[in-house]
Amino acid sequence: MSDAGRLVTQAVGAIRPRLEGLAPRIAIVLGSGLGGLTDRVAAPRRIAYRDVPGFPLPTVSGHGGELVAGTIVGRPVLAQSGRIHPYEGYDAATCALPMRVFAELGVQIVIITNAVGGIRRTFARGSLMLIADHINLTFRNPLIGPVFRSEERFPDMSEPYDLELRRTTREVARERGIRLDEGVYAGVLGPSFETPAEIRMLERFGADVVGMSTVAEVIAARARGLRCLGVSTITNLGSGISPAKLSHGEVMETGEHVQGSLGALVEGVVARL
Repeated sequence: MSDAGRLVTQAVGAIRPRLEGLAPRIAIVLGSGLGGLTDRVAAPRRIAYRDVPGFPLPTVSGHGGELVAGTIVGRPVLAQSGRIHPYEGYDAATCALPMRVFAELGVQIVIITNAVGGIRRTFARGSLMLIADHINLTFRNPLIGPVFRSEERFPDMSEPYDLELRRTTREVARERGIRLDEGVYAGVLGPSFETPAEIRMLERFGADVVGMSTVAEVIAARARGLRCLGVSTITNLGSGISPAKLSHGEVMETGEHVQGSLGALVEGVVARL
């Protein structure tokens, strides 16, 4: 067994007993400033990352360090409160480790949220965007190396974000009066915010938002056959689009502000799964 395989096995062995018989089929990954969504999880079982082999503690403000298992509208879920990023010094496989663990635990659907910078000129702070596709500008891939068990060597990425899940999410947004745009996510390494010239380049590439996570997670999830749904919160406008200086504090403030609408959207989607 590879080192990665041993880590997954050890992590699953640490998590499963703490689920107390719960069998979540849906995992929810919470981005910067969005950890408050765990308040919607009923009868929570909290599992600290420090108790899970291979799960590094996040070092970024706004990212907790725990898994929260329980139910949302009666559906068993497992929420990942806080993720790690390549800019913290981790390789793509480590950043994608939770996806492999979720798959081993029986998860079938992953709802991934993130905080992003808006590139599309019609976006405003606090907007929500359904991810239709992504551009991997990190130039890193969690599948490099030996083929992980039960994963495809060359997974099809023609539909990384599940079409039916996106359709359901748009329906929920309409019913609940939540504005929801749809577009393309560009994943970059960070941790510096982009320059105005870089934002113009990304715009020409066809990107609508830019962020520093998600891509490695989705690649690993798709290699295992998990269905993925991605929702971005536009927490700031890209450099050069807005005259304001960019800061992580702005990201946190906006993320916390939209938790109500994002939580209602996620809750509505989970209710239909």
